[in-house]
Amino acid sequence: MTSHNINCIGVLTSGGDSQGMNAAVRAVVRTALNFGIEVYGIYQGYHGMFLGGDYIKKMEWDSVSGILHKGGTIIGTARSQEFREREGRLKAAKNLVEKKIDNLVVIGGDGSLTGANIFKEEWPDLLKELKEKGELSDQQVKDHPRLKIIGLVGSIDNDMIGTDWTIGTNSALKRIVDAIDIIESTAASHQRTFIVEVMGRNCGYLALLSALSTGADYVLIPESPPQSDNWEQEMCDSLKASREAGKKESLVVISEGAKDRKGNPITSNYIKDVLKEKNGEEARVTILGHIQRGGPPTAYDRYMSTMVGYEAVKYLMKSKKDERSVLIGMKKNKVKTAPLMESVKLTRSVAELEKKGDFKKAVKLRGTTFQETLEIYKSIQQSLSKNKKRNGLNILVMNASGPAPGMNMAVRAAVRYGIDKGHSVFGVKNGFEGLIKGNLTEMEWMEVEAWTSLGGSALGTNRRTPAHQDFYLMSKNLENFHIDAILMIGGTTGYKTIYEMFQKRRDYPKFNIPMVCLPASISNNLPGTSVSIGADTALNNIIDAVDKIKESAIAQNRTFVVEVMGKECGYLAMMSGLATGAERVYIPEDGIALKDLKRDVDLLTDMFLSGKSLGLVIKNESANETYTTQFVSALYEVEGGDLFDVRQAILGHLQQGGSPTPFDRIIATTLGTKATEFLIRKAKQKENDCVAIGIEGGYVSFMDLVDIPKIYDMEHMRPKEQWWYKLKNIAGIFEKNSPGK
Repeated sequence: MTSHNINCIGVLTSGGDSQGMNAAVRAVVRTALNFGIEVYGIYQGYHGMFLGGDYIKKMEWDSVSGILHKGGTIIGTARSQEFREREGRLKAAKNLVEKKIDNLVVIGGDGSLTGANIFKEEWPDLLKELKEKGELSDQQVKDHPRLKIIGLVGSIDNDMIGTDWTIGTNSALKRIVDAIDIIESTAASHQRTFIVEVMGRNCGYLALLSALSTGADYVLIPESPPQSDNWEQEMCDSLKASREAGKKESLVVISEGAKDRKGNPITSNYIKDVLKEKNGEEARVTILGHIQRGGPPTAYDRYMSTMVGYEAVKYLMKSKKDERSVLIGMKKNKVKTAPLMESVKLTRSVAELEKKGDFKKAVKLRGTTFQETLEIYKSIQQSLSKNKKRNGLNILVMNASGPAPGMNMAVRAAVRYGIDKGHSVFGVKNGFEGLIKGNLTEMEWMEVEAWTSLGGSALGTNRRTPAHQDFYLMSKNLENFHIDAILMIGGTTGYKTIYEMFQKRRDYPKFNIPMVCLPASISNNLPGTSVSIGADTALNNIIDAVDKIKESAIAQNRTFVVEVMGKECGYLAMMSGLATGAERVYIPEDGIALKDLKRDVDLLTDMFLSGKSLGLVIKNESANETYTTQFVSALYEVEGGDLFDVRQAILGHLQQGGSPTPFDRIIATTLGTKATEFLIRKAKQKENDCVAIGIEGGYVSFMDLVDIPKIYDMEHMRPKEQWWYKLKNIAGIFEKNSPGK
């Protein structure tokens, strides 16, 4: 791809709003300005492009200040009937050329992106007609022969083929899960059934993942309708069986586009009537509606939108003049491009497949993650074999190291998957301390029912590393309980202990069983995985706290130095810095030098002299032993003089607490299920693999523990290569107070 100099970019948001659009707009504006490119915000989407004038405004660095945490879109969005007609697009083309805009970043859904591509294809003819009418000069037409389009998908539905996540989906999912958690508490109090309807059009992504995250009893989605013609009775029987097994409430999640296999719509009110008729139960219906679109974006939607917005500008700078329209999205945790119209065409084909009844292909087009999630949900929630006689293996599950939100969800998945396959699962109280003392109990299906939203570790955990004499007691208890496999869910202490058990197999033959380490640590510093359970919740806890801290500084000239956890890994600091718009981030990987502090004092001084009233610095707890948070704060306070004052905020253990986010629940369920499946297979084959499970490149992977030293920095307890560290270049741009500084 050859370089092509560009002078001006237009950015617009179109269609329905979604959380994270502002982060994408901010990224486009500031990246463009950083590279010396003019950028215009097109207000009210295509309608503003049609109207022109003040609806197409030149953007400056400060035009997008203070918007990361805001829902919706500051440049607005509107339907435009005029733009649907050629005459409207003719006027829009003139308005763009008059501003010298022939590069567009369009943030919207499939309809908005299709409209952009039509506009691109018509562009040469539109300009030719404008020239013939005398509305554009020969030079203007010559200077803007083509229109280039970059599409960023802004849609809570997550229905676009070509990207794993669309802007706003993660936030909408969190809104849904938070609402269901609240609903379930009142449902349990009254022992009621609730039917919750969520958005999604022809895509069941939000319904499926929220059902998995909340432990819903039944889910109805467009891509996978009930298989039986008697599904209503089967659903009622399933809900009744759960109540008889001890569950206090029932929950049905339904996508707004749900249909049966014949194409007949399934509505929430229809489900309500069925439950009344067949179970004699007065169910309650909650239609969440636009609450799913509103409110501040999650951490993921902030930094993901920032990443794709940055890449959109970079792509325009590299692309050829005749480049076809592209979509920029996320694939397996990396920013990727895809042909825009091919992605739109495939997206729309899913709805056609559903109409034809080809549901298998519709599910396949949604991707591997969608397929696997659907199968996992069926195994651990809608299973009909939870009361099956257990005459198989004895699997031990435990937590170790510090608590991480999502640990309970991983245990829940392991227990239910193991029982579903006819095996017994034993829980260990208080980690390796419990294994040493023999505190093992067999776990039951309903015992873990309410663990979906539970923070901390219900089994208990600690950071104790077993002493030499403890390994004999651990071996003895494994023998006493006839344990065939071990699943350890935790952090570095757990990994080290399992590795020691592996090394001591010659001395303790009972350790010759398959063992899996499952990553659970808010620091996201474990080997063999790009993401650890708990890190997403911690990150969202941080941005929630920082949003409140920033609000407290309104109308005051103040800099906040916020200390976050992470041990020797800067993940939380870097990602929260991107997600909150911090002026500076200090991480252990880079350390802190005196010259850095001097530069940053100058940066803050320039900021406040230029009229800013708030500064934000994020610092990892271990960034530097000498230049502590207290030291940095005191230095800023002295150097700030009368210009600004300084406050420090050490967030502490609030980062570890609270209900796990949907992302952590989903990852925990996926890894818990896959790890248990692995242990069952290996134990049956009499193999004693000792591995770490994780997610690499978007896929579940297993790594032998003996290979950990090759990829892991044992001194600093973090991977030698960390995917997120590459985002430092992007963060460097947004740390600047203004381009060129």
